[in-house]
Amino acid sequence: MTPGEQHAYDAARFAEIVDSATPEDWERPCPVEAWTALDVVEHLVGWPRDFLRASAGVDLAPLDVAADPVAAWKTHTADMQGLFDDPAGRTVSNPHTGDMPLDVALSQIYTPDIWMHSWDLARALGRDFDLGDERASAMLAGVAAMEDAMRASGQFGPRIEVPTDATPQEQLLGFIGRDPFWRA
Repeated sequence: MTPGEQHAYDAARFAEIVDSATPEDWERPCPVEAWTALDVVEHLVGWPRDFLRASAGVDLAPLDVAADPVAAWKTHTADMQGLFDDPAGRTVSNPHTGDMPLDVALSQIYTPDIWMHSWDLARALGRDFDLGDERASAMLAGVAAMEDAMRASGQFGPRIEVPTDATPQEQLLGFIGRDPFWRA
């Protein structure tokens, strides 16, 4: 898939989970320590907009996720897909990523975040979510090579040990600090 196609696919899968939530679901705990289901959506809407403003001069309107998570996700997805579909030669300039085309930067740091947090939101709502063994294996291989920097960022919890016969998804989740067997 192209970066835009991958984003559209992952954002649509996440939207299915968001759309299925009831108003009461938003306060449910999720596998990310001290976060609720609503926090997952707020995270995925908030940080990319802040990142783009600071690193690419792209100023997207703020969204009130708490007021209507479904509408906020829909608007946010459309905004982000527009950037994938027409990056207009924009460059992201950031000390952590260096200079790179906008759509490339988003496909490396934002789209995988949607994919991973889909599992978190699904679990918060009492559902399972299949990350896909092939993609989970590839992601694990990539992040394992930068474990020290990843852990130093503070964005990932300590590794959770999983059984030796764990699936690629369970291995990846344990590696990034999630209990792959977590239940609300």
